[in-house]
Order: sequence, then C-alpha cells, then structure tokens
Amino acid sequence: MQLTDPIADLLTRIRNAHLARHKEVSIPKSRLKEEILRILKEEGFINDYVVEERELKVFLKYYNGQPVIKGLQKISKPSRRIYVKAKEIPIVRNGLGIAILSTPKGIMEGRQARKENIGGELICEVW
Repeated sequence: MQLTDPIADLLTRIRNAHLARHKEVSIPKSRLKEEILRILKEEGFINDYVVEERELKVFLKYYNGQPVIKGLQKISKPSRRIYVKAKEIPIVRNGLGIAILSTPKGIMEGRQARKENIGGELICEVW
C-alpha cells in the first residue's frame, strides 16, 4: 500500500497507540521514519525502536501512566512545504518540545540545526 504522506502516518500511529495505551506499535519501514524515531529516542520521547525486515517496532514511553508525548503536529505537508532559515526555527513549547527538520546534512532536531546554522524543511513538532 502506497501512502501519500508516510510521516503523517507515522505520527498518527504513535498518537493512536498512546491513546489506546499500547506498549508498542508497528510502522512500515523507511529511512526517513527511522531517522525521526532516532531523534525521538535521543530526546527521550520513546523508549526504543527496533528495525525489522519490513517494519519498525516502536516501544512507547509512559511516566506515571501518562504518555510522555503530549502532542505531535505535522507542519510541512505534501501539498504545502514549509521551509525555515536557521534563525526562524521555532522553539516548541518554550523549549519543552522539539522541532524536527530535514536539512542538507540530514534529519536534525531544531536546537542542533540552529547551533550548526542550518535551515531546512520543518517536518514536525513534538512535545
């Protein structure tokens, strides 16, 4: 099955799994999704993820029974891409959240891209 927006599908699957209080969720595999999950793991929003042959298994993180991820928002869409310069990268929820960007140097978290003075396509925000 071909998806028109695989990143929106990734975010929706994580959001729905959290609402249903699942411990893990399976997502069709792609390198872009793998990079986004790597950033979510580094920033402490998910416990871990496992790369299998055709899918990614994401182990969700909870604190006192509540999901660590309070919100996920897709910013750039296939119909309307949003590009930002390094100085325009948003600070999500006063620094409690993260912005994920696609830059010429790969997928990066907003603080890292700002530090390296690189702009790019604003993919999503997580808090």
